Amino acid sequence: MSNELNNLISHNTDGVYEGVAIGGDRYPGTTFMDHLLRYHDNPEVKMLVLLGEVGGVEEYEVVEALKTKRIVKPIVAWCIGTCAGMFSSEVQFGHAGACANAERETAVSKNKALSQAGAHVPSSFDELGEEVKKVYQKLLQEGVIVPKEEVPPPTVPMDFSWARELGLIRKPASFMTSISDERGQELLYAGMPISAVLEQGLGIGGTLSLLWFQRRLPPYATTFLEMCLMVTADHGPAVSGAHNTIVCTRAGKDLVSSLVSGLLTIGDRFGGALDGAARQFSEAFDKGLLPMEFVNDMRKKGQLIMGIGHRVKSLNNPDKRVEIIKNFVKKDFPTTPLLDYALEVEKITTSKKPNLILNVDGVIGVAFVDLLRNSGSFTREEAEEYINIGTINGLFVLGRSMGFIGHYLDQKRLKQGLYRHPWDDISYVMPEHYSS
Repeated sequence: MSNELNNLISHNTDGVYEGVAIGGDRYPGTTFMDHLLRYHDNPEVKMLVLLGEVGGVEEYEVVEALKTKRIVKPIVAWCIGTCAGMFSSEVQFGHAGACANAERETAVSKNKALSQAGAHVPSSFDELGEEVKKVYQKLLQEGVIVPKEEVPPPTVPMDFSWARELGLIRKPASFMTSISDERGQELLYAGMPISAVLEQGLGIGGTLSLLWFQRRLPPYATTFLEMCLMVTADHGPAVSGAHNTIVCTRAGKDLVSSLVSGLLTIGDRFGGALDGAARQFSEAFDKGLLPMEFVNDMRKKGQLIMGIGHRVKSLNNPDKRVEIIKNFVKKDFPTTPLLDYALEVEKITTSKKPNLILNVDGVIGVAFVDLLRNSGSFTREEAEEYINIGTINGLFVLGRSMGFIGHYLDQKRLKQGLYRHPWDDISYVMPEHYSS
């Protein structure tokens, strides 16, 4: 009814100033009079239109206001439901169940009372528009209403989905990604269909090259990545990460919790030597420091050279992992300036102490820098960015995750109970006397 009335008034006048629809609730928040008086006292409003209905007596308050001259502005009124008299029994109208419980509440009685009080009441709803137009035209002739220039209606914005489909707009992205896309017929890794990844046998190294570097690296590079993962996968149960994983597993925690407990120990003291070695050696090399100058400079600073030194291995007992990686890199990489530099540093450090050798962290770190800088797959800026954002340490995290999961599964398979550290392996340093 509200839509119909707004449409009717808009076609027969210069428009609706304001309209309010009041439901047929038993306890309405406002009444006809609340709004009619508000409009009546507004100088911008020149005429009123009321659409009532069968049932209730709210319209009689309007009748009284017209009689007492509280309302003097022209008001066009109509109460719907006049057809109720055609039925022999009581009829409810509309979803609110409007009905007349007395003669006074019928639409016919209300329309008659409104007309007698001075309201402009048409003979039927079909003539309501004409009645509104007649009153409006009279007010125009009298100069009460001065037509204003028609304001063009605001442009309705294009539907968002349609505009996006046409390519006119784009939705602001919550985040960006450049490594994978699952929206098409099949998953893409850096633009390469997953089926092609499998069919071409890219392996773990090739998959890493796509997901970490958004490009395919040459076979020697992907082989190197896989070698790094193999040699960093585990270093026994005694190191902090594996120890944490085992303790957490034996406490009854799940796989993810146990894995994370081990991963959280990775940092500068455990596992961080890969990034540290790459950074220290590359900075010294880029500054043009001779190997001896680099060693002396680190000694003056009181800093350890990351990637140098081993608890067990030495010149006389070399680490076979280091030898295998070093020989592979020297044989298959295009050029190895940073590895050569690190080996010169090793000659100096082992002359002082035979166990100050280039260790696994060191050889992986410097070889990775040589790969990034000299493979032809990266610009110098890209190479430096990958070094700085922790890519090399990512190899250790990924590789060691395999080992941590292995320890988790091993403890579960062995059905190991809750771990409690033996007290005789703890040095208790307590005060001799309690002081209050």
